Amino acid sequence: MTRRISSRRSFLHTVLASSAAPLLLPSSVWAAAKSGSGPNGRVNVGLIGMGMMNRGHLGGFLNLPDVQLVAVCDVHQGRLDDAVERVHKGYAKDKESGAYKGCAAFGDFRELLARKDIDAVCIGTPDHWHAIPAILAARAKKDVYCEKPLSLTIAEGRAMVNAARENNIVFQTGSQQRTEFKGYFRQAVEYIRSGRIGKVKTVRVGVGGPAKPCDLPAEPSPAGTNWDLWNGPSPERAFNQVLCPLDIHKHFPAWRNYREYACGGLADMGAHHFDIAQWALGMDDFCPVEIHPPASGDSGLRFVYANGVEMFHGGPSGATFEGELGTIYVDRKGIESTPKSILETPLGEKDFKLPAIAASHKQNWVDCIKSRAKPVADVAIGARTAQVCQLGNIGYWLRRPLKWNPAKEEFINDAEANKLRSRENRAPWNKV
Repeated sequence: MTRRISSRRSFLHTVLASSAAPLLLPSSVWAAAKSGSGPNGRVNVGLIGMGMMNRGHLGGFLNLPDVQLVAVCDVHQGRLDDAVERVHKGYAKDKESGAYKGCAAFGDFRELLARKDIDAVCIGTPDHWHAIPAILAARAKKDVYCEKPLSLTIAEGRAMVNAARENNIVFQTGSQQRTEFKGYFRQAVEYIRSGRIGKVKTVRVGVGGPAKPCDLPAEPSPAGTNWDLWNGPSPERAFNQVLCPLDIHKHFPAWRNYREYACGGLADMGAHHFDIAQWALGMDDFCPVEIHPPASGDSGLRFVYANGVEMFHGGPSGATFEGELGTIYVDRKGIESTPKSILETPLGEKDFKLPAIAASHKQNWVDCIKSRAKPVADVAIGARTAQVCQLGNIGYWLRRPLKWNPAKEEFINDAEANKLRSRENRAPWNKV
């Protein structure tokens, strides 16, 4: 079992020497068919990035009888070793029976993707590391679960959708509010789309602010952390433990605040709550067409949809839907309506109902891997929700009204804004 981050050298030496583009692996590596299933008919899953989210997912996957965790990957040796040990403990009984064959550990996700026996991967890296592993996993014909927000830029989101469709993979975005949290969000969507508050006029989404440039001071790179690989496609900068903690941390690191790695709080929890807004409005395939930022401050930006619905960045935590006949407010702690009678009246046979699915977001993904159906938070849905967050960030950065064409995914008559749809990745990660 591979246990040292430096063990990737022998694998990558041959790969990089034979490839004109440093990131791309020879087609022969990707040509092998997937194993089909793991022990006892299970789906073989590899985890990429062992921070807070994937440590949580690790525990969840261990509890799914139709999943076998076979590999983990991280640039931090301590977190990598911890993940392997947790998998060992989780499969202790399977080890006694001979059903458990071990968990491989990798310091470079490309090695994990080259494993023929891995059917699917769960990506729980910082946001700037979502697109490249997901695209390469799709090319390797591996199904993907990728945390939200789906991408760092608008261009990345579209590339992820294209890769998933071209390779016919099942791709779930980690928008867990579509399945979990006691069904509060599903209830809100059903009542709103059934017309219980009448025509929706406004939506208010209470989440954090836009991203800012990273201004953290330089610190010495610690042993056991591959900082260059953590930084990856982002502009070169020195290590700082605020971005990459030194230990097995129990907090969400603040890389989320910085443009080089994420799109701020607006996209962190926004990827959850704007997602519910999109879903409730029936806009999974669309985006706002106008963005109106405030002159100053980190809240108050106004989106306008083509049908006239206005959505504001700001307000109580969660999402508040204001219609002609009343209001529905929903957050992870519950759902409320004004008047209360809106939610007290059960939905009828002719009302809008969402299809029944597994109560676990991960189980929905695994079920779809088996059926080859689209999951509840398909890649295209995740890309559109991320796009809303990215449009909001661009509005705050430029501080002027913008017009957006959702079909062409471009700003209308605004070259400066259009440049912000993508960024030039640092070599060698600019060759995907």
